[in-house]
Amino acid sequence: MRARTIVWACCGLIMATAMQVNAQTSAAAVDPRAQPEAASAWVEQQRWVGQAPAIATANPLATQAGWQMLRQGGCAIDAAIAAQWVLGLVEPQSSGIGGGAFLVYADGKKVQTFDGRETAPSQATEDLFLRADGSPMDFRQAVVGGRAVGVPGVVKMLSLAHEARGCLPWADLIEPARALALRGFEVSPRLHGLLSKSTHALLLDPVARGYFFDANGQPWPVGHRLKNPAYADTLERIAKQGPAGFYTGPVAQAMVDKVRQHATNPGLLSLSDLASYTALERAPICFTHKAHDRPWRVCGMGPPSSGTLAVGQILGTLQARAQRAGWSSEHERWGAAWLHAYLEAARLAFADRALYLADPDFVQPPAGDWHALLAPKYLASRAALIDLAPDTKSLAPAAAGRPEWQSSEWQPWAPMPDQPEYGTSHLSVVDGNGHLVSMTSSIETAFGAQQMVRGFLLNNQLTDFSFVHSGADGQAIANRVQAGKRPRSSMAPVVVLDAETGEPLAALGSPGGGFIIHYVSKTLWGLANWQLEPQAAVALPNFGTMGGATLLERGRVSPDIESDMVRRGPAVRSVDLTSGIQVLIRRGSQWQGSADPRREGAVQGAAP
Repeated sequence: MRARTIVWACCGLIMATAMQVNAQTSAAAVDPRAQPEAASAWVEQQRWVGQAPAIATANPLATQAGWQMLRQGGCAIDAAIAAQWVLGLVEPQSSGIGGGAFLVYADGKKVQTFDGRETAPSQATEDLFLRADGSPMDFRQAVVGGRAVGVPGVVKMLSLAHEARGCLPWADLIEPARALALRGFEVSPRLHGLLSKSTHALLLDPVARGYFFDANGQPWPVGHRLKNPAYADTLERIAKQGPAGFYTGPVAQAMVDKVRQHATNPGLLSLSDLASYTALERAPICFTHKAHDRPWRVCGMGPPSSGTLAVGQILGTLQARAQRAGWSSEHERWGAAWLHAYLEAARLAFADRALYLADPDFVQPPAGDWHALLAPKYLASRAALIDLAPDTKSLAPAAAGRPEWQSSEWQPWAPMPDQPEYGTSHLSVVDGNGHLVSMTSSIETAFGAQQMVRGFLLNNQLTDFSFVHSGADGQAIANRVQAGKRPRSSMAPVVVLDAETGEPLAALGSPGGGFIIHYVSKTLWGLANWQLEPQAAVALPNFGTMGGATLLERGRVSPDIESDMVRRGPAVRSVDLTSGIQVLIRRGSQWQGSADPRREGAVQGAAP
């Protein structure tokens, strides 16, 4: 109860009546109130304090699988891999082997980031999501079927990370999930609830219908034991053959057939696309954040993810504006003034994101280095645009900034229009040596492309590309569809290091589509600046913007704060913002952990 008291005391949270204000949406977008996954019951989490090793995931069964590897002497990478195979089984709506992932690893000497993002098929063109008249397709029309299925990347990425930093045999990491698929697991309240709200398209796929629903087309009830022998068979192939068991042979052929033979919305995936997919190790993106008692070094995935860059921009701009204003510690606490400053910083960051961010193998960073967007001088100039006067209106819509160019040859892009972004799951691990893994994985929308094959669901990640390829003036959009390209992502798995010693301090991340950036930002700020315990930081109300309307978590923001946001504009909406934050952080000689109460996660670790 102590952690809950901290949250309510520091934030002044009270139940509020939802406020409904209309807002515009782009042609390809859905209602901005729609979130990646529907809300489910708030599940109270026990405060966890102990010693390494430890793991936090979005499902207790996945946590148990990872913990089993850690108890057997496995490394952080081993635990993450074992947990991910289980997440694909018990939380199929969020992630799985039919999708992709980003993984961040830190051992105190080096930070490594592994890119398992999906790629566009070799036959894809920039017109993939355009109708015959040149207008963008409806989002749901694009999602269901084969059109939006990208080449899955998670299996090869996990293999690459295991080769680099794994300890236990590859097949051993697969066995917990394979055995669970055969003996079955109980349908959880969250899985049942999401099936109840997402049945139409799944029911149209015979394989998904036969697995998720009874003979009458009703979702299996909570507690029903669900077995998946097809998934077990796929995992056995991967255990024996490595990634080749997935990217070639019967499993690969089944994916290609499913995608290309869809009756109404076929896609372009080919056997050669699967066989040639390559997971990558990329240089991390890092930034320094001044925490309450020491400087933190926050590191995560760079492009094609926009997550770490956007988080760093928001926190850096917010901290620069607070310093410029000479805010006291009281002003820097949760409240209307702080939230206004945060949202303005976010609008500035999302404007840069819309213009610059895309697959780095296809676009050049401004100033020749993505860190130019995090330069203190640049963020200070952005912070100067934020007006903190009580009667000020929001600067929305914000314009992208212009970092100091190092080359006149850089080609500007057209900003990408707003589009919905979905999906994902997150896990955090610390092993007995204090090494960290932070991994976010995804199939995009809830249940992906709504197509099931060989025991798993296919992704619809190609809808993370811009549906239109150019702006009104004909200027190309950086994140347009191109063959072999990885779509821009918002996933933001991060690790925190002591900026002076390099000691690993924390691992965290969240699902939540574009709002991942906000969930990670608010948690980092709460941990660093307000010194909250993990469960208190995670339980802070969710909020954010993609550049336009302000979204506030329904029932968790006081009417006074909400009214202040309405007065400042633009449109404000109270909605369910279902994050899934998993945090592990070192405090003194102990580790603390939290799984987001908005989902069904669990933390497990060594006793104090």
